[in-house]
Amino acid sequence: MTDKKSNQKADIPTIQKFIAVLWPSFLVAGLETIVFFTIFDPLNVFIDYDVTRLGAYSIGFFIFWAFSILPCVLTLYFARPCKPCAMYKDEV
Repeated sequence: MTDKKSNQKADIPTIQKFIAVLWPSFLVAGLETIVFFTIFDPLNVFIDYDVTRLGAYSIGFFIFWAFSILPCVLTLYFARPCKPCAMYKDEV
């Protein structure tokens, strides 16, 4: 029984989990940046700051990337197998 638990934890390497979170969020952030800055002028969005267009695109991309990492991390978290409830231990 303990061998099965240790094998389940070793199935997916940690680097693969990081890539599974960062890659889809990177693609989504790229699409969000394209759509957002097609609608809004980056110089108007960052009007209170002395930022170039390229700087505004970069800041926007990293903000969108940070916001898209959260659902990917939650998906990875909820994809883990659940522990059996004490109520159903006798049935298993």
